[in-house]
Amino acid sequence: MSDAGTSDNTKLSKADWHATAETLSEGLPYILRYAGKTVLIKYGGHAMGDDSLAAGFARDLVLIKRVGVNPIVVHGGGPQIGKMLERLGIVSEFVDGLRVTDQKTVDVVEMVLAGSINKQIVSAINSAGGKAVGLSGKDGNLIQARKLQRTTRDPESNIEKLLDLGFVGEPMQVNPEVLETISASDIIPVVAPIGIGPDGETYNINADTAAGAVAGAIGAKRLLMLTDVPGVMDEAGNVLTRLTKAQAKEMISSGAINGGMIPKVETCIEAVEGGVGGAVILDGRVPHAVLLELFTEHGAGTLIS
Repeated sequence: MSDAGTSDNTKLSKADWHATAETLSEGLPYILRYAGKTVLIKYGGHAMGDDSLAAGFARDLVLIKRVGVNPIVVHGGGPQIGKMLERLGIVSEFVDGLRVTDQKTVDVVEMVLAGSINKQIVSAINSAGGKAVGLSGKDGNLIQARKLQRTTRDPESNIEKLLDLGFVGEPMQVNPEVLETISASDIIPVVAPIGIGPDGETYNINADTAAGAVAGAIGAKRLLMLTDVPGVMDEAGNVLTRLTKAQAKEMISSGAINGGMIPKVETCIEAVEGGVGGAVILDGRVPHAVLLELFTEHGAGTLIS
């Protein structure tokens, strides 16, 4: 290699170093904004199933914690639950998109969510140089739940009837004390969305719903909902970077927000109404999506505030 080639490579490297230093410097005001604050991250979707993205997510959490922000993770695991039920020969029935959860199914749900998935995330964070501890909503009565009540209307008779979804629950009360104690240390809590009922029953709770409830209970500065879409889009397919609660509600009413995005946006609205500083829907498949949202001016998704 010639001296000129070596010189060019050195110059290129120095340019990269300067760009990195400039990025870090630009991020300082945002780091200070979130210092000492709690950020609740709902982690799921394809990002959780991709080893490279999962490792990057773990490193980003460690960085966030090291600069003084307190991240709390609530994770999902629907696809993994489905695979395990299939392996065990347990047939799942879905009603209006919700899995009917009998006793056998809820045992598997708890095993997968509070067991294998939870510990994989914890291990990834620990391997990245952080300290994480896995919890479920049963630990310290973190998420006290009740049976989810849903109705459906018979298309022929037009009569409403109550759906029995088994051990599918919704948060009734969140006890933030255990999370506040852990977050005050150098440990990152990782929570599986399993709730405990009044008589000790185990309830399977939608991860989005659990994340919103926990975020409200702890007064999080931000709720970050990692999904498989870039955010809320307008009719032209452009990501809307910011929505007020009123605008989000209007888009749901008009049908501009539809399908699977409705419950996510509703969770964000409820979280903001419950005291969360702002809720963001962003694409978890984008590398460093959490860092981009928290520590850059343009953010990475749709902020509802």
